[in-house]
Amino acid sequence: MIKEIIVVEGKSDISAVKKAVDAQVIATSGLGINDQIIKTIKKASKNKGIIILTDPDYPGKKIRNILSSEIENCKHAFIPRNLANKDGDIGVENASPEVIREALENARAEISENIQEFSNSDMVYYELLGNEDASKRRGLIGDELGIGYCSAKQFLKRLNTFGITREELEEAIIKIENSKIDKETDK
Repeated sequence: MIKEIIVVEGKSDISAVKKAVDAQVIATSGLGINDQIIKTIKKASKNKGIIILTDPDYPGKKIRNILSSEIENCKHAFIPRNLANKDGDIGVENASPEVIREALENARAEISENIQEFSNSDMVYYELLGNEDASKRRGLIGDELGIGYCSAKQFLKRLNTFGITREELEEAIIKIENSKIDKETDK
């Protein structure tokens, strides 16, 4: 059983999470999130802690941002877009139980200290910014690190906010590059 309470967007997300793990789950009612729901989630955060698991799309990102700006000590779990997609519908409810479990196991807490391990020049150096494949590369590496896909600015913020080390980032890059080589040699 997961000790934290998992925060999702809707009822079908609750069903999907409960198929994957034994945990308490709260729904935000999607973008219908209001002060009462936030108050309930704050109380849950103080009592047991929370893991935010929203859809890997714009509304999910917006809900995640609302919650993390209102509530301290959140953990964040991310599901890759391609593993939460069913016939063009993107959502937690479309992810398999294995994918949901993996996302929850890899949940990361935000670091309250303002640590700036990475800068824009690192983003360019690691080819995460400033080239035509940067977006795709951020997506693959974000999925590998469990921080999800996002813009370059947000990716840099997540690297620093979630306390990703240079070693972790470089290991993820090597894994992605080796995977790419393996796929090319299989052809």
